[in-house]
Amino acid sequence: MTSTTTVNATTAPLRVTLLVGSNRHGRFGPVVADWLLDHLRAHEDLVPEVVDVAGTELPTTFAPTPEATAALAEITPKLADADAFVVLTPEYNHSFPAGLKNVIDWHFTEWRAKPVGLVSYGGLAGGLRAAEHLRQVFAELHAVTVRDTVSFHNAGASFDDEGRLKDPSGPNAAAKTMLDQLVWWGRALREAKEKRPYDGA
Repeated sequence: MTSTTTVNATTAPLRVTLLVGSNRHGRFGPVVADWLLDHLRAHEDLVPEVVDVAGTELPTTFAPTPEATAALAEITPKLADADAFVVLTPEYNHSFPAGLKNVIDWHFTEWRAKPVGLVSYGGLAGGLRAAEHLRQVFAELHAVTVRDTVSFHNAGASFDDEGRLKDPSGPNAAAKTMLDQLVWWGRALREAKEKRPYDGA
């Protein structure tokens, strides 16, 4: 007979934290984030939370200042409680932003044995080089990045003045594929951890 714990691990919605990775003045990220949140909220298997790098006050020195402690009290529970993550990143100079790396580096166990979906935006490359760099970072943190990504090439021209995609068919299909993979990995890893806690070095 299947236990209630196994049924819940297999069927219960996943708590997913969307990490918005840009804090630059005039950033385009909120436009993409709003579109992405619509998809996360519409997916019956996901319950989203948001951590926005632009709203954090974390020093790069990793000093436990009062400002850092207050920021972590807001951010860390959203990462620790998540079953999965979606990371939204622009591409700056062929990689992802320093602010995003700083938030990632302030945490460790919060990422372990959880899946990560990657969404990127940029110019001709669509932020894909930043996404590939993030795969290396999350592998070091014992997280699993899902295979398919969502990328916006020439992102500013892809949305109208009201933040709507001019041609949503491709991005919508890519988002569905990525989120379906995220759900599969999220449920599989959650069930595995309930049976045997992850103790990787």
